[in-house]
Amino acid sequence: MEDKNCYPCEQEIIEKFPACPLQCMSPKCKAYKNRVLIDSNKTPVVWILGGPGSGKGTQCEKINTKYGFAHISTGDLLRAEVKSGSERAKTLASIMERGDLVPNDIVLDLLKKAMLEKAGKVKGFLIDGYPREKSQGIEFEKAIAPVTVIIYFEASSETLTKRLLGRAVTSRRFDDNEETIKLRIKTFLNNNEQILAQYHDKLRRVNAEGTVDDIFSQVVQIMDPLVKG
Repeated sequence: MEDKNCYPCEQEIIEKFPACPLQCMSPKCKAYKNRVLIDSNKTPVVWILGGPGSGKGTQCEKINTKYGFAHISTGDLLRAEVKSGSERAKTLASIMERGDLVPNDIVLDLLKKAMLEKAGKVKGFLIDGYPREKSQGIEFEKAIAPVTVIIYFEASSETLTKRLLGRAVTSRRFDDNEETIKLRIKTFLNNNEQILAQYHDKLRRVNAEGTVDDIFSQVVQIMDPLVKG
């Protein structure tokens, strides 16, 4: 779409969205110039989706080891913010304990900082647990970078609950209790289908019911062409 000329492309950069009616995200488009933080054509951006307990974190560490991609977990970023004692820490803790979604502007801010710290030092980014609703994906691509591919780890609610209850015994995470677990899974399922439908062409599904190695063998089939390409 770089050969198209829309009205905003002839204007000065506007600090409001939507800036470009075509939403082409072309580097030649003034509406997006200096806004996208990461060039995902050179540094792939992979969204890692799946319910809590689907094994995303474990698989991300294996991907990191094999391919040199940075693993950025929104859950870890939020929990670190809660422990930091910042002004918004108490509000975040309350939201997370209820199993609700954290306001997107907070999550995006944390993601931007984490990704900029690693930009130029890694071969790609694994964004673990984001987006969690349709609008979040849209805002991420406008503010940070277009997603390259989405890996979705599929597992039943029963499997997710069993895994999280087992983890709760040793994790000491404040959000690993049965009531919060059920709320987190419900919130995830309520939003997930809309996200997947929005990115059908970039979606890759992985059966997450098996062993860690079985699951990773599926991941490798997705990652190898992406890296070699």
